[in-house]
Amino acid sequence: MALHVPKAPGVPQMLKDGARMFSGLEEAVYRNINACKQFAQSVRSAYGPNGMNKMIINHIDKQFVTSDAGTIIRELDVEHPAAKLMVLASQMQDAEVGDGTNFVIVLSGALLEAAEELLRLGVTTSEIAEGYERALDKCLEILPGLLCEEIKDYKNISAVSKGIKPSIMSKQYGCEDFIAELVAKACIAILPEKTTFNVDNVRVCKILGAGLFQSEVLTGMVFKREVEGDISSVSKAKVAIYSCPVDINQTETKGTVLIKTADELLNFSRGEESLLEKQIKDIADTGVKVIVAGAKFGDMALHFLNKYNIMAVRLTSKFELRRLAKTVNATVLPRLTTPTAEEQGYCDTIKVEEVGDTRVVVFRMETSESRISTIVIRGSTDNYMDDIERAIDDGVNTFKGIARDGRFVAGAGATEIELAQQLLKYADTLPGLEQYAVRKFAIALESIPRALADNSGANATEVVNNIYKAHTEGNKFTGFDIESETNGVCDAKGKGILDLYVLKDWGLKYAVGAATTILKVDQIIMAKRAGGPKPKQPAGSDDEES
Repeated sequence: MALHVPKAPGVPQMLKDGARMFSGLEEAVYRNINACKQFAQSVRSAYGPNGMNKMIINHIDKQFVTSDAGTIIRELDVEHPAAKLMVLASQMQDAEVGDGTNFVIVLSGALLEAAEELLRLGVTTSEIAEGYERALDKCLEILPGLLCEEIKDYKNISAVSKGIKPSIMSKQYGCEDFIAELVAKACIAILPEKTTFNVDNVRVCKILGAGLFQSEVLTGMVFKREVEGDISSVSKAKVAIYSCPVDINQTETKGTVLIKTADELLNFSRGEESLLEKQIKDIADTGVKVIVAGAKFGDMALHFLNKYNIMAVRLTSKFELRRLAKTVNATVLPRLTTPTAEEQGYCDTIKVEEVGDTRVVVFRMETSESRISTIVIRGSTDNYMDDIERAIDDGVNTFKGIARDGRFVAGAGATEIELAQQLLKYADTLPGLEQYAVRKFAIALESIPRALADNSGANATEVVNNIYKAHTEGNKFTGFDIESETNGVCDAKGKGILDLYVLKDWGLKYAVGAATTILKVDQIIMAKRAGGPKPKQPAGSDDEES
């Protein structure tokens, strides 16, 4: 008879073998706070214009060299359940504002670090969470009073560039003027009159070679591929777009044809050819000069397309087909039929150009109201161009934020210190234990200018003191000057270092939300891992690009 080993009484008795459980302050809360602190510490060194790059090699051996927190946390498969909550908060910030992912992680890490000190002094987690919630409400009340700039005219390139520049500066310090202007031009070119701005309509095409300053903006689309036929340039062209192959149609049913004479054999193959020629001639008669297909062009079809001077372009991605249809205002047809006037698109010039040693097909729209614009990035390595693309992505998201709400607060740690200073005064008016949590919240806000100072090699304590001193004298837009040699401060508004109001607003909400959620966890119960392969992630919807 097998020996029966009794299980320990309590919760382990209820769970299967191999399940683990942590409870109480020591095991659960401090353990979670430690994991989150270390996670925030690793991302913190990438904060700001002088932030360090991280080299990440993900699960499929793809290499990333970047200081963009959004990419870092997306490519790191974070396992720890508490750190995962911080990652989720930062991803929500990315979805809502498109920038400020690092701000959320650094702030929630600092809040948890401050909470740990209070817990060791005997303050309960619910009182800390309550205090943090109060401090957040006070911050959101103070924030509208710290506005320093508002962009009302979204079509003004210089005003928009000024707003986009700081978000690009944190990724590509030194090239921000050039990239901000590219992004502003690309976004303003496609800004619709009535509907909201769609980030997906600014495309990026990366072509190896030359340098960043050879990058340019085109209204229209650029594809890194050759044309199929002989015609390589047309202008003022009608465009027909098909998602099917342009070739002799295969019949869906099988049939047997009995051929008795040589003439019948000749006429049979000629019949197929003449049918295809008739289809292409009918398309040509409607005035179509360009056919774009989502599948292959047959040799016979290409022969007839060349005969009728029609340009043939093949795109393999259905997403690119849809975007092109949107650009030229055409309808994607599923079968090789003659397009009606409504189904045809129009493009001013379509031609093959050579950029560096890469041949590209450019669909260029000369009109002022275009639906899609493309930024052609030039650079010496793929990694470098990927990083530029991420900076552009942040810039485009900032433009979207400006189009929704053009208000700005001062950057460079000015807003955080002003909030901290007012919170410290507010804490003195509170009677209960929450006042300690509110004070710690104010100290946690200092972590933002501290991170900027640490990454720039300055003395963080001295920098924070200098900013506090300036704020006490009434200069509420004073922040850290990263170019200063002597831990100096500068007027962030005057220097044009601005942060979107919505970025700070949502960033504070998500950071506090993540920190309080993690603090309120007092037990971690982990079931035994199921054997076998990992469950597959749900695939994205049909409209998303993988």
